Amino acid sequence: MKFVLLTLCLAFSVSVMAQDLVLDVWPHGAPTGNGLSGPEEELENNRVANISVAKMYVYFPDEKMNTGAAVIICPGGAYIREAMSHEGYEIAEWLKKNGITGIVLKYRLPNGHHQIPLEDATRAIQLTRYFAKEWGINPDKVGVGGASAGGHLASTLGTRFSSGNINSNDPVERFSSRPDFMLLLYPFIFHQEEDMQAANKKIFFGDDNNWETAQMYSSQLNVTELTPPTFLVLADDDKVVLPIHSIEFYMSLKKYNIPAEMHIFQKGGHGFGITKMNMPVDQWPDLFHCWLKTIKMVD
Repeated sequence: MKFVLLTLCLAFSVSVMAQDLVLDVWPHGAPTGNGLSGPEEELENNRVANISVAKMYVYFPDEKMNTGAAVIICPGGAYIREAMSHEGYEIAEWLKKNGITGIVLKYRLPNGHHQIPLEDATRAIQLTRYFAKEWGINPDKVGVGGASAGGHLASTLGTRFSSGNINSNDPVERFSSRPDFMLLLYPFIFHQEEDMQAANKKIFFGDDNNWETAQMYSSQLNVTELTPPTFLVLADDDKVVLPIHSIEFYMSLKKYNIPAEMHIFQKGGHGFGITKMNMPVDQWPDLFHCWLKTIKMVD
């Protein structure tokens, strides 16, 4: 894969790890800061906090089985940490084995700056399309996925995307940030007006916790005929993000006849990711792969 020249032209910081490629989302500095500083905090089970630098971890499939599809994955963690393994790297590994480029986005945590994660997700999908030819990706088969808070971020991108600025001096910004499909695992979808003064809202909104702002991040209110096809997975016994979040989003999709498939498993709780629990919820990756065939993203 001949992506070295493009990488050098954009001066990206690149290193090879367990992933095939790691690069900075904002090598020259992000347009806005989230107020966090110091090293990232490594927590239990490969969860990471205090994230102030966004990175993309890319997993390329074998060229012989490459479908041309890609998924940018946003791990969850209530916007105060990110579960990088079972809601990130392990999903990317599964995608890679099935001929799909998996890209884990370690987005900057909001720390009271609500626009920060969406800035990173927008840039990540534009970068993926910029590098599409070099990475063996079809730019019309780039999806976004996310779990819990990462599902909120993914659904926000899918309902508040940019068509790109063809006149920009930055070649990356010329690309659309609209996902071609969405994978939402037990996603948080909407805020409620009566809860906007709650202390935990400051984590995401800071002092800008008015209802008008919150509506921008209540994805069921922002669905249009351009919202991409969506695959939803959740458990009926989820007590952290109640099933009504996914149900409301599904109903909004249906108002615009957006293709969608939703699986509500009896058991699984919250945060199951792609780890094996010996429960029916473990079937979701194969169901997702079948759905991708249905919407003609893979053969």
